[in-house]
Amino acid sequence: MSPTDRQYRPETRLVHAGTMRSQFGETSEALFLTQGYVYDSAAQAERRFNNEEPGFQYSRFANPTVAMFEQRMAAFEGAEAARATATGMAAVTLSLVGQLKAGDHVVASKALFGSCLYVVEDYLPRFGVESTLVDGTDLDQWRAAMRPNTKTCFLESPTNPTLEIIDIAAVAEIAHAAGATLVVDNVFATPLFQSPLALGADCVVYSTTKHIDGQGRCLGGVILGSEKFIQDNIHTLLRQTGPSMSPFNAWVMLKGLETLAVRVRRQTDTAATVAVALADNPKIKRLIYPGRPDHPQAAVAQKQMRGGSTLVAFEVTGGKAGAFRFQDALRLVRISNNLGDAKSLITHPATTTHQRLKPEQRAALGITDGFLRLSCGLEHPDDICEDVFAALAAV
Repeated sequence: MSPTDRQYRPETRLVHAGTMRSQFGETSEALFLTQGYVYDSAAQAERRFNNEEPGFQYSRFANPTVAMFEQRMAAFEGAEAARATATGMAAVTLSLVGQLKAGDHVVASKALFGSCLYVVEDYLPRFGVESTLVDGTDLDQWRAAMRPNTKTCFLESPTNPTLEIIDIAAVAEIAHAAGATLVVDNVFATPLFQSPLALGADCVVYSTTKHIDGQGRCLGGVILGSEKFIQDNIHTLLRQTGPSMSPFNAWVMLKGLETLAVRVRRQTDTAATVAVALADNPKIKRLIYPGRPDHPQAAVAQKQMRGGSTLVAFEVTGGKAGAFRFQDALRLVRISNNLGDAKSLITHPATTTHQRLKPEQRAALGITDGFLRLSCGLEHPDDICEDVFAALAAV
């Protein structure tokens, strides 16, 4: 199946797209654990390095197993090209750094994962790249932040951890009118429920560590966009600086993609069930779930998403002490800062993923001391609800 073959639906592409079989005709994708490749002649080696002949040269540049993963992700996302990276943060960093030089300017939503905030606020300025953070849900702030030297915009939607929904199409229009590009971190929605490229984004990034692996095994990331975007901004930087995905991790990700649609739909149904169960509990001060009519950006979610999320965010009474008692009383749901796993996981963002932020920054984002993020797994939804309600008794 060609990675750009569109007659098959996403679930089918997740199983078949990008497959390259060796001379042995294997059913499962082959795992090519090799650093380098041999050539029939010195002249062939020269042609390969001059890009005059197709083929592999070195696994930092490209590898058959990694290439299969890239092609399958591109087919799933509806992108022309993809490049896999060692981690999700490597994907975020390359997608930005590959476009920027000293004197450029970046506009980003302030509701970002802590490490993404570090890249925008602390890392890029070291190299003369300025940044402006805005309330991502306020389109006027995006417009006001644009400058003549604005090169790119960056956002997550839904955001981590408060599950805000940003109007991707509207931000893309604002960015393009200013001559800038838009990079979207689509981890929380997955390609199953949201298609940023179709909404006008120029680049989409994922931490494949999350739903794509889905079983807590390997780190990885992927960058997707047009062939031109990837060639102009990502391809050479990835080859020369080396944050490449390992072939083994790519093989694990390929196996994860085969079941992604089944897993994410089940996890999303469970998250919606948990959200309904918690909505009227007196110990829940605030509950956020995409797709609910009481979500602050319900209209935007309905317009650009095809489903909710595998995550539920909520604030318990009692502040930090209440949140800690709740987490410690859980027996099935485990405390972990990962998400998208087959196992249900919960984290306290104020002391984990967003702990480096100042208290006033967390407050501005809605990350209170009692705020928690629950990633629903594949357990029976009734067991998860019973565990959560039993733990609430400790609050």
